[in-house]
Amino acid sequence: MLKIRSFVQGKDEKRWTMVWNKVCPEFEEVRALTVDDVVRFEKSPSFDVKGLFLAELEDEPVGLAYAQVDRFREEKKGFIQLLAVVPEHRGKGIGRKLAQKAIESFRERGMERVEAVASKKEAINLFEGIGFKQVRVYSLMKRALESLPQSIGENQEVVIRKLHSGDRAEIELLTFLENDTFSEHYNFRPASVEEVEHMLYENPSFREQEWLFVYLDNETVGYVGTGIDNKYNQERNTKTGWIMDIGVLKAHRRRGIGARLMIEGMKLLKTKGMTEAMLGVDDQNPTKAIKLYEKLGFQTIRKDIAYQKSIVGNV
Repeated sequence: MLKIRSFVQGKDEKRWTMVWNKVCPEFEEVRALTVDDVVRFEKSPSFDVKGLFLAELEDEPVGLAYAQVDRFREEKKGFIQLLAVVPEHRGKGIGRKLAQKAIESFRERGMERVEAVASKKEAINLFEGIGFKQVRVYSLMKRALESLPQSIGENQEVVIRKLHSGDRAEIELLTFLENDTFSEHYNFRPASVEEVEHMLYENPSFREQEWLFVYLDNETVGYVGTGIDNKYNQERNTKTGWIMDIGVLKAHRRRGIGARLMIEGMKLLKTKGMTEAMLGVDDQNPTKAIKLYEKLGFQTIRKDIAYQKSIVGNV
């Protein structure tokens, strides 16, 4: 008999990894998790333990869902951040029941809308089948680092420096830049200094990071962050790094600063022995970032579709 129950923190981390590790090989950008990874994830300031659910058959974990209510977000919208069923138990309606449990949880906690992202046909059919409508498209992109672009209009006047690790003022500066540069973006809500600090020093995936600030006339006008997951590279037998984040203040855009930051980020990854870089982007990003990434040689390897559904008045 199928049982869907709430995750018990301090007890269910191993069962969570058991499901995830059977599903993750289907997705190019992720790797298997350890219990320590999950514990680090639980330390995030925005972690929502009430939104974690496990599906079990005869006490065997076969599925999971993360229905996050972001306590820092004023908008009454919940996010199905993760919904997964192990391959050998698909086609039994488990994913649909997990989705319904997530929606029920959101409704109980006062949410009015739900958002979820899907890329696989099964997930797309599931969400569309229960009334979700497409609202956004995201791209996962990749580029080889064998040769880097040159003379494509990158700004040569700016000054680049590294973030000084452990310096509170540096974390506050990065938080300011992230909030300012992303304020126009879809689903934006301001990040806290504590969240940025966790991302820098407790990130379960990118234990190795480098962040750069860019200056123009002694003013900080942008930043870029790179990350390397050595466990991922060992598991996938690759040498892949990530452009984790990039932003340029609005008043200084269209001056080649973003291109310069991207090139410097790729140089950092190449210097560390990486042979390819990956990144994710909102296709409808108001800065048209995807056009810059394409110009820099990044190619789309997967499309992810964001879906949304109103749950006000629904049964």
